Amino acid sequence: MNKLAVIALGGNAIIRSDQIGTIQEQDINVMDTLENIVYLIKEGYNIVISHGNGPQVGNIVMRNDAGEQLYNIAQMPLDICVADSQGGIGYMIERNLRNLLKKHGLKRDVVTLVTQVLVDKNDPAIDNPSKRIGKLYTLDEANDLASKKGWIFKESSKRKNAYRRVVASPTPIQIFNKESISNLANNGVIVITVGGGGIPVYQDEKGMLLPVEGVIDKDMASSLLAQKIGADELYILTDVPYVFINYNEENQEIKEFLDEKDTLHYLESGEFGEGSMRPKIIAALDFVQKGGQKSIITESNKLENKKYGTKITLEYD
Repeated sequence: MNKLAVIALGGNAIIRSDQIGTIQEQDINVMDTLENIVYLIKEGYNIVISHGNGPQVGNIVMRNDAGEQLYNIAQMPLDICVADSQGGIGYMIERNLRNLLKKHGLKRDVVTLVTQVLVDKNDPAIDNPSKRIGKLYTLDEANDLASKKGWIFKESSKRKNAYRRVVASPTPIQIFNKESISNLANNGVIVITVGGGGIPVYQDEKGMLLPVEGVIDKDMASSLLAQKIGADELYILTDVPYVFINYNEENQEIKEFLDEKDTLHYLESGEFGEGSMRPKIIAALDFVQKGGQKSIITESNKLENKKYGTKITLEYD
């Protein structure tokens, strides 16, 4: 059987930090990133693609705010905003990927799924929101919105006296449609799914699905998906070519290979930043601990060059 890989596209694969995010910019970025996965398709891999949605869902939330304030348009909850971003980004990836496959003379079907992801309604993260979304507000604006809407705000980590809304980021425990995703992927269909980590939902006492006002970490959801569909490899694409120790310090060191023991050591010593590399490392390690052969963390435009990327396995070869 062909190898099965889950490829998690980071935010920079769609919108770069120095861009405003026009559709022209996003199309170029997506095509550049997808060019780097063509070699996997040519090597016969079956592929599932996930993606981030941070900038896009933040923009959707801000459009909601503007529509409500200026035109009295009913504001949609966050689960609908995440679903909107999944559909829009999934379409953009699918369209560009179809064009790319045609360019390279490759025949694969491509399917985009709007994906719900189950979380525990008692997850402590739901009562302790930490994920910043949307625009910056003054303290007075934040207090007013907190009073009117019940939103929770925290001061920006990058700008003093500026506040952003924070929402829950619960741990994913089940991917809906995983059997369909597995069947499609193992029959050669490229599946785009778990966008933005998926739409978080929980089950009530009657087993009915209800939305959570939150977002799920894309890499954790991608790792869980890779485990559930029996993927061989997990690729986490980010904005650096390797995982570094002592990042941005004079003694910065590339780690091209990591095994379980060393990865756990670096995690426990606090080597990796909570809001940057740490969640990716945890997701990558969890995948190989649950049966995956290898996780690779690398820059989106370096994927094809196998000398780049940090490879995480249970044991060194």
